Amino acid sequence: MKGLTPVIKSDLKSALLAAALLAVCTVGCTVGPGYRRPIAQVPDAWKGEGPWQAAAPKDAIPKGTWWQVFHDAELDRLEQDLLQANQLLAAAQDRLSQARSQARIASSAYFPDVSADPSGQRQRLSGNRPLSGATPPLTPVRQNVFTVPFSVSYELDLFGRVRRNLEAANASLQGSAADLENVRLVLSAELAADYFNLRELDREAGVVRQSVEIQQKGLDLVNRRHEGGIANGLEVAQQAALLDSTATQLQLVVQQRAQYEHAIAVLLGKSASAFSLAEAPFNAAPPAIPTGVPSEILERRPDVATSERQMAFENAQVGLATAAFYPHITLGGSGGWESRDIATLVNAPSAFWSLGGDLLQPIFNGGRNRANLAASRAAYDESAANYRESVLVAFQQVEDGLSGLALLNQAAKTQQAAVADSRRALDIANNRYVGGVTTYLDVITAQSTLLTNERLATQLLGQQMVTSVYLVKALGGAWDASEVQREQVRPALVQAVQQ
Repeated sequence: MKGLTPVIKSDLKSALLAAALLAVCTVGCTVGPGYRRPIAQVPDAWKGEGPWQAAAPKDAIPKGTWWQVFHDAELDRLEQDLLQANQLLAAAQDRLSQARSQARIASSAYFPDVSADPSGQRQRLSGNRPLSGATPPLTPVRQNVFTVPFSVSYELDLFGRVRRNLEAANASLQGSAADLENVRLVLSAELAADYFNLRELDREAGVVRQSVEIQQKGLDLVNRRHEGGIANGLEVAQQAALLDSTATQLQLVVQQRAQYEHAIAVLLGKSASAFSLAEAPFNAAPPAIPTGVPSEILERRPDVATSERQMAFENAQVGLATAAFYPHITLGGSGGWESRDIATLVNAPSAFWSLGGDLLQPIFNGGRNRANLAASRAAYDESAANYRESVLVAFQQVEDGLSGLALLNQAAKTQQAAVADSRRALDIANNRYVGGVTTYLDVITAQSTLLTNERLATQLLGQQMVTSVYLVKALGGAWDASEVQREQVRPALVQAVQQ
């Protein structure tokens, strides 16, 4: 035993030296460019901002439930159903879970891999087994072999390959989180737009039905006058043609409504055949929507955040491609017990171990690393261009919403005046016809004009509501990009003892 003491001390010193080397080497450098978000063109103020936005505070759009700004209980219920059952949203949530798991996989490289492979076998060695050199005649040998080996491997992250890999995985994770929010915003906005289009068609169908009633009364009047010899057959045919045309318009409105109802069913994760939405009055008004300043768009749009996180991912890929030019160092070790007799398996004479390291330094590989670095830099430049484009599109969509609401607001006011004028014209035409001053053609024209103007007024209201929805969507639905920062995986010490 005394003779073994120097050997044990030497082994202990070697193990301590290896541990010290591991501790020093893990504090390496990270090669490659650091990430900085590129500068995008941001206007100082909105060109199309109207007077109704300035009066509302920024937090008037409910965070996470932006549709509540419309104060429609039925819409609130439908939106909640969408969040629970929409299949595209469920798929986006699954993609986020996948990205989170991939980031955890990347963080596992911070810790050593430890494995064990115990085995036991009974074997018979041949009596005619080949041996080198002069040996006496061999006899068959039967023996047991019991082994309990362990192996350890660990990559020294001297040049940041592991860190860059986790950085890329976290950027991808945060991009998936932003993409989930974008899917939620797009789907909820699509539902709100379909809902207001459907309600507009409900009101438009009511307008057409009312016109059918008015025109039917007109046809009854002309028939009575025709029977009395006052009106002619042409007037009857003209009024009947107008009535049939209006009835046709009603069927087309009902058909359009059915399509929106089917679209809503799919958004709610339901079969179109098993879903229906009852008609309801539509007396909504466009809400006041606070826009904030243009620079806030960069923080409030989830699609812009997705593009920005893609840049961070590509930047980390440049770092990984740069690290490929530097040595790849892996420390490894193995040990355990081996014995012919299971009773003596776990004791000092049965122990074995080894320690070592591996250094891989690329020298020549046909320019693969250089080409990979160039490709990574080009991919980053592409993501930067896509980011700037997403910012420009965001500003365009907000300006479209602002100018659209301003123009629709003016158009709705003048159209209401047109409806009032058309009603007065119809009353005058009826009175003149009954008084024998004019032909029934003036009445038919007045009826057709009133129907057209009432339908257009209803359509303008629907467009105002839908444009308001898309403006809220363009503003990001009160979402904030800081929320994606919570989606980040960091190495945890407990991972060292996890599978």
